[in-house]
Amino acid sequence: MPATNIYEVNLRQYTEEGTFAAFRKHLPRLQDMGVETLWFMPITPISLKKRKGTLGSYYACSDYASVNPEFGSLDEFRALVREIHGMGMKVIIDWVANHTGADHVWTKTNPDFFLRNTAGEFYDTHGWDDVIDLDYTNRHMREEMKKSMAFWVEECGIDGFRCDMAMLVPVDFWVEARQYLDAIRPLFWLAECDQWDDPEYLEVFDVAYTWKWMHTMQDHYRFGVSMEQRLDVLRRYQELPPSHAIRAWFTSNHDENSWNGTEFEKYGDLAYPLAVFSCTWDGIPLIYSGQELPNTKRLAFFDKDQIDWKERPQLHDFFKKLLTLHRTHPALLAASDNVHTQLIHTEHPDKILCFARKNLDREVLVMLNFSGWPLSVQIYDIINLDGYYSLFPVDIRKEKYPYTVELPAYGYAVWVK
Repeated sequence: MPATNIYEVNLRQYTEEGTFAAFRKHLPRLQDMGVETLWFMPITPISLKKRKGTLGSYYACSDYASVNPEFGSLDEFRALVREIHGMGMKVIIDWVANHTGADHVWTKTNPDFFLRNTAGEFYDTHGWDDVIDLDYTNRHMREEMKKSMAFWVEECGIDGFRCDMAMLVPVDFWVEARQYLDAIRPLFWLAECDQWDDPEYLEVFDVAYTWKWMHTMQDHYRFGVSMEQRLDVLRRYQELPPSHAIRAWFTSNHDENSWNGTEFEKYGDLAYPLAVFSCTWDGIPLIYSGQELPNTKRLAFFDKDQIDWKERPQLHDFFKKLLTLHRTHPALLAASDNVHTQLIHTEHPDKILCFARKNLDREVLVMLNFSGWPLSVQIYDIINLDGYYSLFPVDIRKEKYPYTVELPAYGYAVWVK
């Protein structure tokens, strides 16, 4: 399953009702768009004590083994998982293991499961005032955490976990948890951490985030970062241990959208070539609810703020082409020894990222304009494009070598063999 794509579902904001039942009507559209794995933000109930806003944070759990009644019932979630599986897609759920909400059931049944400050009070070490930290020196708590995770695997048939702030939990717990849960059946493990900072977690998890790349490209859009600096980040990811690590590339998610801005606030039209990059570079793409619209508003985090869906999202076919290519083309396999990535020289080395990914005689050639200027781009390292087809319309002149491609500002081209 690591060779997949991931679509994050913000259930509260997805429909007017914000329920499992209402979300089901979107499944055919998401299936047609090429989505393979649906990641649901936490579906557990939310604490009332210290609740933020009117609805609170998904990430302030009050019970690890029940469903938020605002979303529906446990039976409705089971039925949703079965339907998703019947459509050929997978389900992972968000798991918040570092902390709970302030009135989690364990505060009454097992208060020794939590850290306490010098005043003897539950607290959070990172300044989040609606949650309290768990104590990972407590063996009993660890066992109960693993049992709580197993509940969702055994009772609902989920396919894995996206682990919130994974690097704040001792890596040895994740080793235990993976051994314990994969013994039920092999699962998919996505860590909210970055291999750049915490490579040891990729010894346990299948996939991790790429915040360093995201911030580098945000700095590029705002201030200008040289292509060499951008390539250094990509090279560093490739060199970091472990060699089998898979990276998730993204331009938005629930935190980025709500707190740091929409992808268009952060990148402007650079968001489009970055989406192409996320689906074609070595790794897997991660897409957030509404990016296919495209969504241009920040969604409230603690209150109702429904996504304004159109009958057919404007970027549905854009993502369908990319996700289908990523799923079906052997040259886009993630972390494969059979796939080789080659940087292609052009006459605009600081503005154009051009690369080929090859698996035997199959190839995907990608050209991305990371600048706000239209460019005529000559490709020096490609002798012959016969036998390739273009995924997106592009103006190319073939009269003589080298090929000349006309790319608009923040344009992109993908050729497939």
